[in-house]
Amino acid sequence: MPDRPDADSFQKLNRAHDAVFRPRRLSLGLVAPLDAHGPDPVPDLTRHIERAQLADRLGFSALWLRDVPFNVPSFGDAGQVFDPFVYLGALAMATQDIALGVASVVLPLRHPAHVAKAAASADALSGGRLLLGIASGDRPEEYPALNMSFPDRGARFRDSVDYIRAMGADHPRIETAQGVLTGGIDMLPKPVAGRLPLLITGGSRQSPEWAARNGDGWMTYPRDPAAQGRAVAEYRRRIAEAGSPDKPVMQSLYVDLMDQPDAPPRPIHLGFRSGTDFLRRHLAELRDLGINHVALNLRFNGADIEDTMHRLAEALLPEFSNAETHP
Repeated sequence: MPDRPDADSFQKLNRAHDAVFRPRRLSLGLVAPLDAHGPDPVPDLTRHIERAQLADRLGFSALWLRDVPFNVPSFGDAGQVFDPFVYLGALAMATQDIALGVASVVLPLRHPAHVAKAAASADALSGGRLLLGIASGDRPEEYPALNMSFPDRGARFRDSVDYIRAMGADHPRIETAQGVLTGGIDMLPKPVAGRLPLLITGGSRQSPEWAARNGDGWMTYPRDPAAQGRAVAEYRRRIAEAGSPDKPVMQSLYVDLMDQPDAPPRPIHLGFRSGTDFLRRHLAELRDLGINHVALNLRFNGADIEDTMHRLAEALLPEFSNAETHP
């Protein structure tokens, strides 16, 4: 499989990263808001906290939020509606063990000082349970609303990564296009383990070599197994060429779980409708290709959400769980 045969562990970063990502293993997470809202861009948030707590109790490894500043009609997707950092604070108090991830913060639309402070705060409040996905953004309509330029978002993304990294040090010193710090002031709190896990989404307007060197992992989208295997192998080849320790890879997957365990697959948007038997085989194949985590999205699920969560946990978590790594 594409993981290096001598890589028994990834770099230790924080409680969430170390629990969710393990070489040659695959863990399962869920995408908030844990609501089946189909073509409606706005989910029903009536039971959002209760369902997050259920995901925690059932043993899912992570709960993923997204950064969607505006409900853009052409995209048909308002995410979980709540601002991700405000929501992270609420979830940090409402849950115990589940990792809390953002997939992903649109760095060019936010000042990196605000991202660094908000992310470190969420990490501290949750006891090191934050995973910070980062992206350059793909909704052009949002940029003029914030008086931001869309074409140069790749350069601002790189500056933001450098700035956020610097914030982990005491009295940081850094000079970027987005600000200068000379060591005379500091930012608190610091990340629990001294460093935020930054997971780069897709290409984020960067070269593959830059992404392999500068991220702590890679978020990608579903592909057919042969193409996904090539993409994962290429990412890890670039990591090795950079002389870096191995890093995890995760992907999203939309699923509509059928009542019959042996129901065959039928394609849906960025995923499939099937029973648990096929889903288990598919996840095992992804694990063998080197994927370390899959975030399941239930937006198009036809059955009751709580019932589906229980069925997924019962059928899949015995094989796809890193829960034993929680403190």
